[in-house]
Amino acid sequence: MQVQNLAGSDQWDRVKKELRNELGDDVFSNWFGRVNHEETTGDAVRLSVPTRFLKNWIQSNYEKQLVGLWKREQDDIKRIELTVRGALRPRRITAGNAPKAITARRISGRPGPFSSTPQFGAGAAVIPCLADTGEEAAADFLNGAALNPKLTFDTFAEGSSNSLACAAVRQMAAGHEGTLDMLYIHSSTGIGKTHLLQAAASEARKTGRQVAYLSAEFFMYHLVPALRTPAFPVLRQAMRSIDLLLVDDLQFLHGKQGQDEFAKTLEMLMEAPSQIIMAADRSPDELDTLGEALRRRIQKGEVVGIQATDYALRHDILKKRVSAARRTHPGFSVPEEVSDYIARYVISSARDLEGALNRLFAHNQLTKQPVTMDLAEKTLHDLVRIGEPRSIKVEEIQQVVCKHFSVTKADLLSSCRARTLVRPRQIAMYIAKVMTGRSLPEIGRRFGNRDHTTVLHAVRKIEDMVSKDKALSQEVELLKRLVHT
Repeated sequence: MQVQNLAGSDQWDRVKKELRNELGDDVFSNWFGRVNHEETTGDAVRLSVPTRFLKNWIQSNYEKQLVGLWKREQDDIKRIELTVRGALRPRRITAGNAPKAITARRISGRPGPFSSTPQFGAGAAVIPCLADTGEEAAADFLNGAALNPKLTFDTFAEGSSNSLACAAVRQMAAGHEGTLDMLYIHSSTGIGKTHLLQAAASEARKTGRQVAYLSAEFFMYHLVPALRTPAFPVLRQAMRSIDLLLVDDLQFLHGKQGQDEFAKTLEMLMEAPSQIIMAADRSPDELDTLGEALRRRIQKGEVVGIQATDYALRHDILKKRVSAARRTHPGFSVPEEVSDYIARYVISSARDLEGALNRLFAHNQLTKQPVTMDLAEKTLHDLVRIGEPRSIKVEEIQQVVCKHFSVTKADLLSSCRARTLVRPRQIAMYIAKVMTGRSLPEIGRRFGNRDHTTVLHAVRKIEDMVSKDKALSQEVELLKRLVHT
């Protein structure tokens, strides 16, 4: 039997390869990424999946395809048996006994003392079985994905690179009148999107508002199927009761069905006095997995980018994490020169900052030796980024400004003096002057062969405006950071 199972595993590897070729990477990962081969006996192949929904979905949509592919490997195969791995079955949830949040599954390994990132596996939450009743579906939706209690506004380090996003999220979490209806936050991985969304969920719940925090994968694997069952009327009513909906990792929303249902959900929630905050690792127009209509719908709301952390923010993050660690380990300390070294050279993400501190903390606890500069240099060599900043091109600035203000490069370089074009053009000239070191005549040539006096006027105009207008100053700083990324 052991030999047969080993052979079956090899066959399953080949079947998976063919499935990936036929379905594409996205579809394969969504539906077969967590399917395991258990055994091949007689004319049957037994596969296991983590949830009952995946079992039902694969049986309904891919069983014949699976049998056909297996028959190429072993001609006498006639059926596929799918079983649910019992270790992942959560207890049944009803509206009356629903917990505050769905139980999360930790990945192997312990989180460090500084970690403010949920230590979850892919998708963040264990996906429960497809609800049998409308009440269960509604309860699951209202509970949403698990929240990490460490991710609060108090533990969030605010700086110039994230101040706009943080201010908008805080206002929406508080439910102040006149705040945004829809907010879309985007940034690279590890910059703070999930922290902000979970902080907003926790804060809004304290005020008594009805909140649903979902990962895109939770939505796709759990809610989309429920919307096509008799549970839909009750689930729809539950959606209408939501005051604040938060959807994280929107880049993982794949497939036309998931996109269509998500778009319908947005429309449904916008009919009621609801607010929506979404987050992804790229801007809406770069989310190729979403349909054009859904991207346009998202772009009707406010779109805010969080840029790479600067030195001051990284230093503040370190200070907060060290202070948190000292509450449970009073003897732990990090000298200022070490904090300066980490903040200056560990620049990839806030997660890398926490990883750096975790390493120093582990060394301190295991060896009882103090944290020193020598230790930091030896321990963190693979995390540091030491080198000269890259040169900035005028074309890069023009591209960022055009995307931000939704204008074309041809319009930016044209002679048109419409107000909607003059301000972006002047801002682009100003940023080119402060970031590239190019001369005024050279910048003028790059902006439609304009005279250097025109560039000088634009630079002085924007300098004066940013000194008086805080919102414009923040917007210009945002554009400068976008150019850097």
